[in-house]
Amino acid sequence: MKTKDEAILEIRGTAIGNVFETSSSEEKFQNQTLRPILKFQNDLFLAVFRNYATKQKSVFFSLTPDKKMHYIETAIQRDIKFRNSLKGIVIGMFTLQEYEEYIQNSSNLNKRMMNLLIERLKSQVQLFEEAA
Repeated sequence: MKTKDEAILEIRGTAIGNVFETSSSEEKFQNQTLRPILKFQNDLFLAVFRNYATKQKSVFFSLTPDKKMHYIETAIQRDIKFRNSLKGIVIGMFTLQEYEEYIQNSSNLNKRMMNLLIERLKSQVQLFEEAA
């Protein structure tokens, strides 16, 4: 029987982006861990954001595309509870070894994680049209 860590790595897939010997440890973690998790959890992130926007009086759905982009960025950067919820979705997919690496530099890795997530949601903003 597979260990939990082996199962997590198998369902998540391989690294996304280039990883070189000269890559920083943060860049390696981003491409080997964060990107595959964000891709794997994409549908969940879309549903979580849609729910968040709906609970915020559905203002998001009537905004122009540019303002929707700003709304996504602002919501994730300023709403601490929402941001922590999103971080939990990612951290829950870490192996124990990845978690140990994460806690060594969580501040910088959190910034990378949230920036990647913001860009991912912004690039799919058209998918939120249907919820209006």
